[in-house]
Amino acid sequence: MSTTMSGLRVYVDSPSPAETSPIGIEVDDTAARRVFYSRRGNGPIYRWLYEANRKHWRALRMNTAEFETHKLANASWKSVPETLQLQLGAHYLD
Repeated sequence: MSTTMSGLRVYVDSPSPAETSPIGIEVDDTAARRVFYSRRGNGPIYRWLYEANRKHWRALRMNTAEFETHKLANASWKSVPETLQLQLGAHYLD
């Protein structure tokens, strides 16, 4: 996707020790089963969860007062499924 979304950051939950192999490689990392989070600039944080029966990513605006952002890890754009990339592009239109 070549659309530029300045200031957009995408996160995933930090992996727990049970989710990694002894050499630190994530195991069973199916992107569609993961939960992604996004934030643009100092805006709100959105949680993106894939609904398989609707084949659609559902966004939920998070209450930052009740959300522990320090438990998130940066996600590379390449790890974000293409269908979610498209929805992020539509969600964060310039």
